[in-house]
Amino acid sequence: MAEKKTPNLKAKYQAEVAPALMQKFGYKSTMQIPRIDKIVVNCGCGEARDNAKVLEAVVGDLTKITGQKAIITKAKKSVANFKLREGMPIGAKVTLRADRMWEFLDRLFNVALPRVRDFRGISANSFDGRGNYALGVKEQLIFPEIEYDKIDKIRGLDVVICTTAKTDEEAKELLSLIGAPFAR
Repeated sequence: MAEKKTPNLKAKYQAEVAPALMQKFGYKSTMQIPRIDKIVVNCGCGEARDNAKVLEAVVGDLTKITGQKAIITKAKKSVANFKLREGMPIGAKVTLRADRMWEFLDRLFNVALPRVRDFRGISANSFDGRGNYALGVKEQLIFPEIEYDKIDKIRGLDVVICTTAKTDEEAKELLSLIGAPFAR
């Protein structure tokens, strides 16, 4: 069996980022150092309630982008204005952890985001107050795994990076040291 290779971003975190964070914030224990816990990629598609084929396309796209099978999310409540019933499928999501998470983050920061038209960096104001970062992507075409000819419709998706940081300042420092392209 082949030896497992550590993702580049994970190696960078262990070698450079963690010691830098420890020194900057003066943590007493290595367990206090913020780290990335998980990444959730989700795509909502309201038109899935009329057409089941749409949901298959969304699940296929998310599976190609993340390298992990997406699960279908269902409506939690009925909303009459949207003709929505409780339990109807309305989207798909993937939760990435461990090595897949690091590889996805590497591809997102170094390959996908620079492919966005007129890209000047990601907003530094999208933290939630507890150290998690949310990012919206307007089209799935920025990922090289998606073939332009094979998609039925351009869709956006949300990427939420969950960290163990207690404050937004710590989380921002963690992400910028890892290589997040924040706007100046």
